[in-house]
Formats: sequence, C-alpha cells, structure tokens
Amino acid sequence: MIDFDNISITLGGRRILTDISISILEGEIFCIVGRSGVGKSVMIKQLVGLLKPDAGSIRFEGEEVTTMTERQLTGLRRKCGMVFQHATLFDSMSCVENVALPLRKHLKLSAVRARERALGYLAQVGVEHLAYRDPATLGPGLRKLVAIARTMTMEPRAILFDEPTTGLDPLAARKFDALVTGSLVRSRVTQIVVSHDVRSIFDIAGRVAMLHEGRLRFLGTVQELAQCTDSVVRGFIEGKPEEVGVQ
Repeated sequence: MIDFDNISITLGGRRILTDISISILEGEIFCIVGRSGVGKSVMIKQLVGLLKPDAGSIRFEGEEVTTMTERQLTGLRRKCGMVFQHATLFDSMSCVENVALPLRKHLKLSAVRARERALGYLAQVGVEHLAYRDPATLGPGLRKLVAIARTMTMEPRAILFDEPTTGLDPLAARKFDALVTGSLVRSRVTQIVVSHDVRSIFDIAGRVAMLHEGRLRFLGTVQELAQCTDSVVRGFIEGKPEEVGVQ
C-alpha cells in the first residue's frame, strides 16, 4: 500500500535519513521506532507531503507522492489522515464541532447532519460523552481521542499517529492501544504509529522499523524484534542509553 524507496533527506544542514526503504501492507499496524531526533516523524510527514525528500520515491497505492501538486496532496491527505502529537484541536469549538468541521468543509454537510455524523465518530472512540465539552478542559489523552475521531471523518485508507502516547498516563496510553487494535483494526484502516513507547509497540505492532543514526537498523515482526540480538536494538528495548548512543 505504501512504499518508501531509498529515501534520503537533509534538514537544517544535517542529514536526517539516508537510503531508507520500507513497504507497508494494507491493513497492518506498522510502528516506526527509535530514540528522539532520529527522523521518525520526518518519515510520516514526507508521506503526506509536509516534507519532501532530497532523493528517493514515496508511493501511496501506486501513486508517486513526491511529484504531487498541492491539489493532489489535498486529495491524498483525505485518504491518509494524520494525528499530530499535540492533537491540534480548536479550543474555540466544542469537541463535536471540531469533529464536524471536516464534514462541513469537505463533504459540504449541513450543520445538523455533520453533528450527527460527528457524534457517531466520537462514540466509535468512546468519548461521545465529551461531545459538548471544550477541548481545553480535557487531558491530553482525551484530546487525542477526539483528534482521532476527527481524522476518521474522512474515512481514510491509512492513519498516521505521531507519538500518540507521549504525555499520557498509563491508563490513557492503554486506552489508545485498545482503540488501535480494536475498532480501527475492524475498520481495516492501515495504521502507521511513530513511537518510543516500548510497551505500546509490543502491544499493538504487527511489524516494526527501527531508525538509528539516520539509517534503518531493524525491520521485522514484533516477535523478531523481541528476539533480536543487535546491541543497539536491545539497548532501545531494554532502556540502556549507552547502547543507543545516548550520553
């Protein structure tokens, strides 16, 4: 469904990624992991055209992303939704209004119909009781669930999650994991999760790619990750900073 082919990118004069090749299958939960600053978020931002690689090819369902016009990228972003780390909700709107906004803007639904649909998406992620609350009154975990509901309104073929459990308490993080492996799997949406939350990775992932010093250090199933003997991979899994170059 998604192909990164020999991707390289430099930002601010620093090489972030070098010759990265990954193929992601339709319907799978794919995690991109590694310590902070290795280019995990850069990977998925390139997929939706927020960043452009210096070299290489990125294809979504066979279509080349790197040469798309802005209009074509708008269409891509409806099929490939992104949930940012900080939720990016409008605090001037209620939760249901936030979720209804794409329905009104892109599908041209009436306010009443958009609100009805939005309530359904909020129910799907288990937060329909928060529909008329202001996002500013919610904790980060609940805000992210509302943001996921908003992303789902376009019924994307793929959803990209940027550090979804960062800043969440353990209960909220496990609630996210249950959503990913539950209703989102049943909807057959492809999910790419950027994370350094080791527990979450082992709970949700089908396959995992680990980035280290700008290169692909590991690519395989979560079972293969658990059995990997590479010192850098084991250092990441076991939280040993000296193994992954953290001073």
